[in-house]
Amino acid sequence: FICFATEMWERFSYYGMRALLILYLTKHWEFTDAASYLIYGAYTSLVYIMPVFGGMLADQILGSKKAVTYGAILLVFGHLGMTVESNEQIFYLSLALIVSGVGFLKPNISTMVGALYEEGDPRRDSGFTIFYMGINFGAILGPLLIGLLGEGYNWHYGFSLAGIGMVFGLISYKIGGKYLGSA
Repeated sequence: FICFATEMWERFSYYGMRALLILYLTKHWEFTDAASYLIYGAYTSLVYIMPVFGGMLADQILGSKKAVTYGAILLVFGHLGMTVESNEQIFYLSLALIVSGVGFLKPNISTMVGALYEEGDPRRDSGFTIFYMGINFGAILGPLLIGLLGEGYNWHYGFSLAGIGMVFGLISYKIGGKYLGSA
């Protein structure tokens, strides 16, 4: 359930922020559609490739627990950096922090779920099912709540909610991490 909560809040913040990104680029920054799609595409591509490097660093140097902690911290700073208005450099730095944070957190928290159960343990499938429910729950709620708040009221309120969600994920992980064994 600790991994469930951490991953749920990470997916909440990630997919929620992603729901706002194109709209924010075209409406707030007034980028062209082509430039917005290029930034969005580069961002999402990097989010999907960085877990390879985050997993390697965890395997060889950090360990899964430290990697997840560092990833969550980077995600908090990245999402909260998105709340800074009218500073393009901080915007790009924030995207880079989010990409790096996902790179550390995503592969390693999944590994931790697998490490909770011995091979052949009948609870293993149930553990992964609960974990994936957290992913889906966060992926559904994030775009709805963050998207509505961000576009409906203020972009930076939406980005703030993404950051607050990731703070909840970090707190869940730090409080419950002692139950996850040594990794």
